[in-house]
Amino acid sequence: MASRLVGLPAPDFDMKSTKNLETLDENVKLSDYEGKWLVLFFYPRDFTFVCPTEITALSDRYEEFQDLDAEVLGVSTDSEFSHRAWINTPRDENGLGDIKYPLAADPTHKVSRAYGVLNEEAGAAQRGLFIIDPEGIVRYQVVTDDNVGRSVDETLRVLEALQTGSLCPANWKPGEKTL
Repeated sequence: MASRLVGLPAPDFDMKSTKNLETLDENVKLSDYEGKWLVLFFYPRDFTFVCPTEITALSDRYEEFQDLDAEVLGVSTDSEFSHRAWINTPRDENGLGDIKYPLAADPTHKVSRAYGVLNEEAGAAQRGLFIIDPEGIVRYQVVTDDNVGRSVDETLRVLEALQTGSLCPANWKPGEKTL
C-alpha cells in the first residue's frame, strides 16, 4: 500500500548496485547523496518494454540533473547481476547500453516496501519517483501505472520548481516568475 512520504525523512537504504559495473561490489546508500538532490525512481523489471525508455531517457539527460546539483538512482527488485546484464545489452537489442547513473538491486523488497511502491502480489516495484532534497527530506513523490512511462521534462521542471524555494503556479516553467 502506498503511503505519503512528502515532507518526511526519506527511508534509509543500502543496496547492491551497478556503481562499479565490473565488480558489483559498491553499494549505494542514502547517505551517499547527503548535500545533493536525489531523483530516486523505481521501475518494475529489467528486460521489459517501458522501463528501458525511462532509464535511457534519464541517462541521456543526466548532465541536466547534474547541472541542478542532483543525482539519479534507479531501483528494481531485480538483482545487480540482472542489472549488469541489461546494461551490457545494446539498446537496439532491448538493453540499456551504457547509462550514466547506477541501478540498485532490491531483491528483499525492503526498500520498495519502505517507499510504498511494492506490488506485493507481483513481487515487483511499481513506477514510483521521489525527489529527495539535500537534507534527506522527500519533497515530491508520484506513482504511476506500469504501462505509462514518466516524463524527464516534468521531472526536471518539478526539481527546478522545488529548488526555487518559492510557490510555483500550475504550468510554471524555469525562468518564469514564482508567486
